[in-house]
Amino acid sequence: MFLEEGCAMPLADSFSAHYAELLDGNYDCVDRIVLNGYFRFAQSPGGFRMWWRAWMGCDDKLDKTHLLRLAGRFSRRLRAWAKSRNVPVIDCRADDLKHAMAEQLIPQDPQFSGVFCVMVCRAKMSVWDVQMRYNGTPRLWRHDAFVKHYSFHIMDREWGHVTIKVCGHAPFTVQVILNGHEYVARQAAARRIRLRQEGNCFTEISHARALARIADALCSASTIGRLRQVCERWI
Repeated sequence: MFLEEGCAMPLADSFSAHYAELLDGNYDCVDRIVLNGYFRFAQSPGGFRMWWRAWMGCDDKLDKTHLLRLAGRFSRRLRAWAKSRNVPVIDCRADDLKHAMAEQLIPQDPQFSGVFCVMVCRAKMSVWDVQMRYNGTPRLWRHDAFVKHYSFHIMDREWGHVTIKVCGHAPFTVQVILNGHEYVARQAAARRIRLRQEGNCFTEISHARALARIADALCSASTIGRLRQVCERWI
């Protein structure tokens, strides 16, 4: 879990103190939460070979060609799934503002829950490569390459806009990105706290102290369970 760094806390505190008489309260909220997920067993050459052998039955097809075919199969099946469910798949450039693009596609139905778009973009990643030894056995090593990643943009009823970024190359490393402010907004709505939200900013709040208590809950140990639940719900 990562918190935004570089905030000028002494300046913020002096600002709050100066306008204390005009403030109804304050709240401290986690902004972006990033969880990195990976199949630990397949991170070593031996573990990856055992995983492949358990899946394929032997090492005969453990080569660069079949690894690339696997990535291609991942892409084709994803696009076929998206087409069958009318989920747009957007191929992006490196400089595109992908999250802002996805926000324009968020369904208007407040009860919607599920994947509403997939963004595809190349990014640098450490992937497996294979070289056959003279005795016919594969030798595995990692190297950096720009490969396709697929960002599944999801509306979750508890967390709001969630992004799950999946590398299309085995063993399919993932990154889950959540927004603490959206979690707070949805929990506030469930408690009938009226508020107006503009991006990550709450411009109107009917009960500031209640909102602060919800935000504080994100820093408690129970948040680990909530994060586990949202990951298991979608991955």
